Amino acid sequence: MKTIRLQVLLCACLVSTAQAQDHKVKFELTPFGAYRFGGTFEVADSSDSYDFNDSPSFGLILNVPQSANTQLEILYSKQSTEAEFSAATPNDPVIDIDLQTLQLGGTYQFEGDKIIPYLAATLGGTHVRASSTGSASDTFWSGSIGLGVLISPHSRVGLRLEARAYGTFTNSGSSLLCESGPNVSGCAIRITGDLVTQIETFAGVVFRF
Repeated sequence: MKTIRLQVLLCACLVSTAQAQDHKVKFELTPFGAYRFGGTFEVADSSDSYDFNDSPSFGLILNVPQSANTQLEILYSKQSTEAEFSAATPNDPVIDIDLQTLQLGGTYQFEGDKIIPYLAATLGGTHVRASSTGSASDTFWSGSIGLGVLISPHSRVGLRLEARAYGTFTNSGSSLLCESGPNVSGCAIRITGDLVTQIETFAGVVFRF
């Protein structure tokens, strides 16, 4: 009789554990540190450009499970860098620039146990702020697509490694990256439909709640 009771109790525990595993994760938070490459604003009516220096970036990702393989994703990232004038002149101006990105999208996870590869795609906006005199901040439509892996995907704490490409759609109505001086005077204004592309690699710690 005791053996039967023990077996029933064990089965009940296994069922409860399976149900808890199916419903235990309500959302995930992933703070991450990254390094971002590339990015160019072309100077209007000129072959010159302002090229972004490669630099560290950081951010936070919120994921909400939608099905066994898909998640809703909200991405925030920030990069503080410098934009250098490309013309070969002495004392080329260097401008501090901040890019803050907020995007909404999702992820698709492939099959795996301890390591799960995934695809991510998001759309939203990127706010660009330059430090030079006469410059203005502006917000542009942007999107991103990433490829990465989740390590320890079924525990409360995991690791997320990813490479992500960003595209920012600029327009001709902004006075970004303006600079006046003995060697250059003008603004790095892009025409409608042009795309600023960057690549970012990052590692983040995943906290599951």
